[in-house]
Amino acid sequence: MTHPALESVPIEVLLVEDDPGDVLMTREAFEEHRVGNRLNVVSDGVDALAYLRREAPYTDVPRPDLILLDLNLPRRDGREVLSEIKNDESLCRIPVVVLTTSQADEDILRSYQLHANAYVTKPVDFEQFVNVVRQIDEFFISVVKLPPR
Repeated sequence: MTHPALESVPIEVLLVEDDPGDVLMTREAFEEHRVGNRLNVVSDGVDALAYLRREAPYTDVPRPDLILLDLNLPRRDGREVLSEIKNDESLCRIPVVVLTTSQADEDILRSYQLHANAYVTKPVDFEQFVNVVRQIDEFFISVVKLPPR
């Protein structure tokens, strides 16, 4: 029997992704793996920053414990969003995993220079994609201690 205080609290994950197929695969990976964690989705960089700052229409959203961020986004790209997050005193402690199709060295280097917590290249294959999302979830939920909200 587990002690109630030791049971894991569901974490809030913000996925910033404009590709509906990748959103669907990420949702499926979360549903298959760990029903307790909540996945919230925005589809561009402007909405991501509005969500994080709780600006309309996102005034009542939960603060994310983890951000999965695509680099190639409409309106404001992921690099700009990452820079804004890591330079904002109220947001900079939220871990950000860059989850993108880019394997370019300059994108990897730039992401880490902007203080991404991890850089993961999206596999094209569905099963591998689900597996990668599961591993990110497992690592940040079960292994890493996240900062308090």
